[in-house]
Amino acid sequence: MRTYKANVNGQDYIIKLEMVGDTAPAVAPVAPVAPVATPSAAPAPVAMGNGEKILAPMPGTILDVKVSNGQAVKKGDLLFVLEAMKMENEIFASQDGKVANVAVQKGASVTSGQALCELV
Repeated sequence: MRTYKANVNGQDYIIKLEMVGDTAPAVAPVAPVAPVATPSAAPAPVAMGNGEKILAPMPGTILDVKVSNGQAVKKGDLLFVLEAMKMENEIFASQDGKVANVAVQKGASVTSGQALCELV
């Protein structure tokens, strides 16, 4: 019986294999092991005010920034294009206002819930 540690999609598993003659190895039930915490580079904090924060709905990469600081926008205007899982997702303004702070730039990687900009 041999014991192996395997990592699948960031989850560690302990696997026990037993060689039996010329047949395929028997696999013992797999028990998940507590995930190993890996430090990730946190995005640089951006000072936000009390306006409406536009947040990334999922992790991905900013393909395009359609607004700039001080620009007036209407509810439904396109603000960002976010690529996630090989799909382009459009991020729209949730209200009328003025862009007070664009927190990301084209090509930036973002996490779910990260502030993209602020509308006042």
